[in-house]
Amino acid sequence: MLIAAILTLGLGTYAIRLSGVLLRERLELSDNLQRLLPMAAAALLTALAATAALTAGSELAGPARPAGVLIGALLAWRKAPFVAVVLSAAASTALLRLAGVP
Repeated sequence: MLIAAILTLGLGTYAIRLSGVLLRERLELSDNLQRLLPMAAAALLTALAATAALTAGSELAGPARPAGVLIGALLAWRKAPFVAVVLSAAASTALLRLAGVP
């Protein structure tokens, strides 16, 4: 049963992605919609990042995680190397939790 569900979901995903390629030439989007699509993608990614930064499961995360994300975002904005951004965010979150901040 589990393998059938996995195969069905895999085939459905493949069919949806293939339909985008096959229907690309037949579907004509307006200029306004073509201009809005990249902004919608940015809004979706922002919402996903905010959800991951502010929640733990179904509850709000403590202040340590958002503080680490904020430090990482600040370093990324200042064009720090990716490894430095990730390590600084993780280290600051870990140090805050070690200090007793949830």
